[in-house]
Amino acid sequence: MRLSLFLYIVTLFVLAGCDFPAINSPYPEQISDESILYTSFSLRPKHLDPARSYSSNEVSFTGQIYEPPLQYHYLKRPYQLIALTAEHLPTIRYFNEDDIEVDVNEAVENIAYSIYQITIKPNIYYQPHPAFAKTHDQQFLYHQLTDEQLSDVSTLFDFEYNETRELIAEDYVYQIKRLAHPKVHSPIIGLMGEYIFGLADYAKRLRQYQQQNKQIDLRTMSFEGVKVIDRYRYQIKVIGKYPQLKYWLAMPFFAPMPWEATAFYNQQGLIDKNISLDWYPVGTGPYYLTENDPNRRMVLTKNPNYHPDHYPIEGEEGDQEQGLLKDAGQRLPLIDKVVFTLEKETIPYWNKFLQGYYDISGISSDSFEQAIQMSNAGDFALSEQMEQQGIALKTAVETSIFYTGFNMHDPIVGGYSERAKKLRQAISIAIDQEEYISIFTNGRGIVAQGPIPPGIFGHKEGEQGYNPFVYNWQQGTAKRKSIDYARDLLVEAGYPEGRAQQTGEPLILYFDVTGSGSDSKARFDWMRKQLQKLSIQLVIRETDYNRFQDKMQTGQAQMYQWGWNADYPDPENLLFLLYGPNSKLLSGGQNTSNYQNVQFDHLFEQMKVMADTPQRQHIIEKMLNIVREDAPWIWGYHPKQFSLYHGWNKNVKPNLMANNTTKYLRIDVEQRSKLQQRWNRPILWPLVLFIFISVLLLLPALINYRNKKTTKN
Repeated sequence: MRLSLFLYIVTLFVLAGCDFPAINSPYPEQISDESILYTSFSLRPKHLDPARSYSSNEVSFTGQIYEPPLQYHYLKRPYQLIALTAEHLPTIRYFNEDDIEVDVNEAVENIAYSIYQITIKPNIYYQPHPAFAKTHDQQFLYHQLTDEQLSDVSTLFDFEYNETRELIAEDYVYQIKRLAHPKVHSPIIGLMGEYIFGLADYAKRLRQYQQQNKQIDLRTMSFEGVKVIDRYRYQIKVIGKYPQLKYWLAMPFFAPMPWEATAFYNQQGLIDKNISLDWYPVGTGPYYLTENDPNRRMVLTKNPNYHPDHYPIEGEEGDQEQGLLKDAGQRLPLIDKVVFTLEKETIPYWNKFLQGYYDISGISSDSFEQAIQMSNAGDFALSEQMEQQGIALKTAVETSIFYTGFNMHDPIVGGYSERAKKLRQAISIAIDQEEYISIFTNGRGIVAQGPIPPGIFGHKEGEQGYNPFVYNWQQGTAKRKSIDYARDLLVEAGYPEGRAQQTGEPLILYFDVTGSGSDSKARFDWMRKQLQKLSIQLVIRETDYNRFQDKMQTGQAQMYQWGWNADYPDPENLLFLLYGPNSKLLSGGQNTSNYQNVQFDHLFEQMKVMADTPQRQHIIEKMLNIVREDAPWIWGYHPKQFSLYHGWNKNVKPNLMANNTTKYLRIDVEQRSKLQQRWNRPILWPLVLFIFISVLLLLPALINYRNKKTTKN
């Protein structure tokens, strides 16, 4: 017995020194040889229907599932459009009012309409889906579901048979028609109705059909703005000249939709079970949704029907040296599956990232100091811990802006008089955006000098691009004007020491916001202190988002905060936020400040249809000078994106325009597994020590028991 006990103890100590695989992995599928990307989501996607989806948390899914005709080159900068399902970029022809074709350089006022012709590639097939399943006599198997068939159906994956069919031009035309369907509620129908010939009238006709309880069949109801030419070609007719349409052709709104899918999902029995396009999309993309549990996790799996698509064979300077062309020419996608796990809190996500169980991570304020250190020169660098774990940092200034707006219809902060301008300019100077970025974003942002962020045509750096109404150019840099200068402006505006010159009453301004919690309170307190520099009192009016939207829609807000992410890399998509006809109050558009300047609007109408030429740049600079002086916004800042990647992530290059970038990524599964084992090695010595001490304590009793037993025998 003593020998057995001795061997047992020795075995425990040997095991304590052995390597064990990580036993705390939250992913049972990791034992497979599949290449899987692990990431998370914090909010359930509300819409996965490409005609409705417009939120950044939704495009993480829709961008991988749906395929519009165009896409952005993954590696090249500036951003460059290339074909995706199309054979090549669209051919564009221009016509005058007499239907005579004219040259591209014809004066804009002489171009009545444009024709975009798109030719798609043959032999592209949809993901497996029950909507395509047919019987032997070619009848759709699931388009007229009975109560008996539905009794065993809880999710889309309960259907036994899935089939596919080829992508055709009609699917793209059908999707554009869906933008006008009254039940779809597409967020871009208003904008597209201004540009696609007859779309607005088509939407009106469909609404009338709905009101009259008439059947709407988009396949038989056509309009002039979009037309099928043949199996693989279709065309879009555009009012006048609208060069930005090509960018929309790279967004999921213009991805194809097979009519079979909408016919399938329109069955009341499926609607009652919440089986719809918003939950179960249908696409031709590199991935399709194979698990949808928004309270736990969502999974994208490689589409077995995905058409030939290959990693770029060229990029820009430096890509080769950074290893971004090692997979040049390889067939996509390079990852088999993407697992999204629900994480509502940032700290659990961060800890799992450090353990190696998430492949990519942003950096919250709570973890910033742990991840990033500042050099003496003020540059950002990874902390020693991050470097030891082989983590890489990728940064990019986002093509977006966060700003504080004034309601130009408000009797105090609005208007276009010199007094009103100087009041807004004074406030713009007093609100120290540099300090805000330092305190609330850990320095992750650059101060905006206007609405156009870096990376978009029209943005200028340095002395050519600063705002002279808020800054002075001194010693090669923009220096914020002094608070004394702002106070002088306030006097000229009629509010010396923050009081109305005529009545002596204090100037009280109202700031409508949606934030809540300790972080928001700190920001609001900071905002109050900024205006206190001018002796202006700021009242914070907190409300929920729905109420806030109502206030913006009806022009009841006085000051507010907002943000905008560029949909495409063109200044039109940012300057239109200040275009008069887009007023939120007057037309429900995205001009939330309800700013109207006749000269600005005239220049905008010229600029929006121009190519990126020096002449266009000159017009943009005129527009920027106008809005900088009028100051409808406190320009705020352009956020800087910080992302961390474990060393096993390959082909990582931030692309702020493309939404289908997952297919280019590659995971070194073997490297990840080894590092996960190292970082999560089970610590057995406390258990071994406990057992050893327990045995020592029990040993005398065992020996005594054995001796007594021997004596009796």
